[in-house]
Amino acid sequence: MTQPLMPLTARSREESHRVATPLELFFDLCFVVAVAQAGAELVHAVAEGHAGEGILNYAMIFFAIWWAWMNFSWFASAYDNDDVLYRIVTLVQIAGVLVLAAGVSRAFEEHDFLVVYLGYVVMRLAMATQWLRAAHHATDPAERTMCRRYAGGVLAVQIGWLALLLAPESARPWVFLVMALAEMAVPVYAEKDRPSNWHPHHIAERYGLFTIIVLGETVAAATVAVKTGIVENDALGEVLPIAAGGLLLVFAAWWIYFVVPAHDRLTSSRQGFLWGYGHYVIFASAAAVGAGLEIAVEQAVGKAHISTLAASAAVTIPSAVFLLSVWLLHARYFKVGIAQQLVLPVSSFAILMCSFAGHWAVLAAGLVATATVAVGVTLTARDPRTRARTT
Repeated sequence: MTQPLMPLTARSREESHRVATPLELFFDLCFVVAVAQAGAELVHAVAEGHAGEGILNYAMIFFAIWWAWMNFSWFASAYDNDDVLYRIVTLVQIAGVLVLAAGVSRAFEEHDFLVVYLGYVVMRLAMATQWLRAAHHATDPAERTMCRRYAGGVLAVQIGWLALLLAPESARPWVFLVMALAEMAVPVYAEKDRPSNWHPHHIAERYGLFTIIVLGETVAAATVAVKTGIVENDALGEVLPIAAGGLLLVFAAWWIYFVVPAHDRLTSSRQGFLWGYGHYVIFASAAAVGAGLEIAVEQAVGKAHISTLAASAAVTIPSAVFLLSVWLLHARYFKVGIAQQLVLPVSSFAILMCSFAGHWAVLAAGLVATATVAVGVTLTARDPRTRARTT
């Protein structure tokens, strides 16, 4: 039974059988609501011919979603005690992301980030209280200092984000860049003397679960788009290649992400920071693939005011970015020999080249992704050194 109040003390990194909790899974599912809203607005912006503006807004909104999710996940890995107060504060964070999601449309269409900011305030204030509570229960002075640095950094940067509301529209991208760098500097500063007790297997599982959920959202978004194209426009011939190619891309993305034991890369805080921060690109590109498939369907049925090349690139670019970022973050460390190392980079380039295949671009990209998996499996099976490192 859950206790009302328990000390919020650090958990052991050596804890066995550490897995994601039902609360963490619920947290992820609610965050995907905001991811879906950002993706839907990206579709609208690109389909209307405002790709540059849409991508910029998407990058900013997705950063807020991803950063709040990531901060909670690493904190929970180190301190989750599952008492009543911890659960309530976590539910407050979920409420904050739902507020943020409600403001996504206004941020895209009217460049009004007030509701997004308010939702972010709720999430970040809740996170700061968790760190202060952990500091209160810490017995090690170095750990207490780390927790207070986290809390102070979160609050200070949150005040800085006000500039995004007050700055002229032309200056907002630069404000965002500065504040995003400030956000990412907080953990580095807080843990410079003493790292938090995050659990490598738990963190790898949390990131893997969120990857699965984002890919699932991609499938859902693409399915709705294909259904609309068939039912409302009687365009089965036009959307079927997109549906088939999109499904192959998502299947391949799942396979490639999970083919290596990512937790083996998390052996230090430095590697943890690089791996965790790099997942911004993985998550954002995975979600953007779903948006790209929607755009491709809309263009195929004549609803999007863009060229076939632009619609194809909306799928192929994020797909290539996903494969390349997975290779850079962890896959390359488990490859043996130049042939294995070249599979994902070459595949990324080939998928980009599929952009020029006209109405067959998405299907061609899906076939390339499938071939990538087949080649990777074959090379791994033929080299016992690889099997030894990945089992």
